[in-house]
Amino acid sequence: MIDYIRSAFQNLSRKRIRTALTIFGIAIGVGSVIIIGNISQCGTNALSSELDGLGLSGLSISSSTDAGNISLNENDLNIVKKCDQVEQAAPIMVENTDVSARKLNLKALVWGIDTKASQIISINLLYGRLFNNADINAHANVCLVDETFSKNAYDRSNIIGKNVSIMCGGAQESFKVIGIIKTGSGLLQNIIGDYIPTFIYVPYTTVQTAVGRNDFDQIAVKIKTGANVDNIGQTIIDNLNRNNGTVDAFVSNNLAKQKDSLTNMLGIITLILSAVGAISLLVASLSIMTVMLVSVNERTREIGIKKAIGAKRSSIMLEFMFEAILISLIGCLLGIVAGYLISYAGAAYFGVALSVRTDIMLLAVGFSIFSGTVFGVYPAYKASKLKPVDALRQE
Repeated sequence: MIDYIRSAFQNLSRKRIRTALTIFGIAIGVGSVIIIGNISQCGTNALSSELDGLGLSGLSISSSTDAGNISLNENDLNIVKKCDQVEQAAPIMVENTDVSARKLNLKALVWGIDTKASQIISINLLYGRLFNNADINAHANVCLVDETFSKNAYDRSNIIGKNVSIMCGGAQESFKVIGIIKTGSGLLQNIIGDYIPTFIYVPYTTVQTAVGRNDFDQIAVKIKTGANVDNIGQTIIDNLNRNNGTVDAFVSNNLAKQKDSLTNMLGIITLILSAVGAISLLVASLSIMTVMLVSVNERTREIGIKKAIGAKRSSIMLEFMFEAILISLIGCLLGIVAGYLISYAGAAYFGVALSVRTDIMLLAVGFSIFSGTVFGVYPAYKASKLKPVDALRQE
């Protein structure tokens, strides 16, 4: 065994550039598959966290577009809270408006929430405090902004006490920052921040006063663990319709399903990209056959001499097989190192955690070695079939 390995190293070192290019091709294929797998894992985790941070983990109750003047109010909120399997419910107001702070002017989604919203939409407080009952009852002009907003406006994370100007109800109003939050993983903002609006949170009663309304845009609902979200949503809708004397006036959106649809779509994209990576790995493996066939032709006379002095067919075949396997193995190792170095660099740049996907790594390595071995069989078989007399005639 050791002799075969030593011989394989010696033979491969004869044509170093050709061997290096073949190994490089294998490394690119393996590295591509590993990088794609890591991107999928990071993307799925970050997307799930981001969507959870936006509240996409429960139910959203809203009035139907065909409901006319029917809208959600405090009485409807109390009905939702009393439904079985409902852990928490909170009113939501949403306004797409202009926001400015110091050197920053931008479009933002202003979310009107109450004191319970942080239990539903996963608001993580970094500095300051969240809203309390006094803020809600007083319709206070206070707000929560995220860390990215703070850094863009004041070049620092903590801007507690600073003022933010928000266009609300057609008038520009000043809001005092009382809390800095970090919502989700921040990956989406890092990658496509120009296309995702900034979120700013204010008391929902403040938005109601500014726009002259006493109803809600939505009611965010957190369902108890293990409950059937669709069934609970239908129960809530039935109770609201019964209480308002309406039919089909309200709509329940299972946000968890929407999140699953997005993550499944990401999985399909990953599968397609992985197939492309596997094809590149297959092409690289085919190059092993080419290299080994060329090697057989170049070493025909050498093979004839070995067979003339008593070398067995199995020995000749194993010698060439070990060369093919060695090329695959070295390429795999280089691909693994390069794949994870690039993955860790990318994860560090976007600020996400990277978990080692041993399943992807083993799959890539196994496929590479298997395909390298398969494509090395024919050249090895061809070398072992050479007759000593015919081989010795070669110049």
